[in-house]
Amino acid sequence: MQTKRVTFGGYGVPALLVAPQLAVTLVFFIWPASQALYQSVLQQDPFGLKTEFVGLANFRRVLADPAYLDSFAITAVFSLVVAAIALGVALLLAAMADWVIRGATAYTTLLIWPYAVAPAIAGVLWWFLFHPTIGIFAYVLSRFGIAWNHLLDARQAFLLIVIAAAWKQVSYNFVFFLAGLQSIPRSLIEAAAIDGAGPVRRFRTIILPLIGPTTFFLLVVNIVYAFFDTFGIVHATTGGGPGTATTILVYKVFRDGFEALDLGGSAVQSVVLMAVVVALTLVQFRFIERRVHY
Repeated sequence: MQTKRVTFGGYGVPALLVAPQLAVTLVFFIWPASQALYQSVLQQDPFGLKTEFVGLANFRRVLADPAYLDSFAITAVFSLVVAAIALGVALLLAAMADWVIRGATAYTTLLIWPYAVAPAIAGVLWWFLFHPTIGIFAYVLSRFGIAWNHLLDARQAFLLIVIAAAWKQVSYNFVFFLAGLQSIPRSLIEAAAIDGAGPVRRFRTIILPLIGPTTFFLLVVNIVYAFFDTFGIVHATTGGGPGTATTILVYKVFRDGFEALDLGGSAVQSVVLMAVVVALTLVQFRFIERRVHY
């Protein structure tokens, strides 16, 4: 059987096709990253009138700062918890949607809706729901004897941003998990059932390995999401407080750069954050992907 291949007579059409993506990458990634690297070796006064080259002094200062190290630990715990909750809940909902026969379209549509909500709006919604004075969830918790006040309690504030961030990402994970589950041949599931495998065993030995590539992809995406895309949620819900209890790395970059006007230190933090995310992604592809069967 002969297959047809699309070929181009020159480099003009291929270059034209990839030009928009290259332009987006250059403008929104390469250029900002290069500017961050450049600013990280400089020291500016708050008004930007004087600039001095300081080499790696900003890196030494930031990496020796206890507040930055605390923010690093908070971010590590935050990203792991958000990824675990978002993936677990999304997989459960996708499995339930895959079993639904009547009303499956409406059920799926309702679960996808939260992904259309902007992170800042999601943060505001959960802020209202858990507000100590007017929040309905805070009121319900008070009826059970739980005094909720994330404005004063660091643990409650951390729990709030975890809930908001995970809720925002569940819909994205749900779409991919549902597609992965629906691509599994039903004959495999039926054959395992005939052999006497129960629902839990079928899910553990057949379904999970077959959706391994999807799970691996979503794991990488969720880690990156927790590191970068949760700024709006933190800013709208807790503002990094109380104190610095919810100041994750991406929010500390904003706070030090735009509020404290430490442009050099903020640039260093953005460079370190980018390096950490790239390193985590490489580690996941290097070690975790070995356990994924395509």
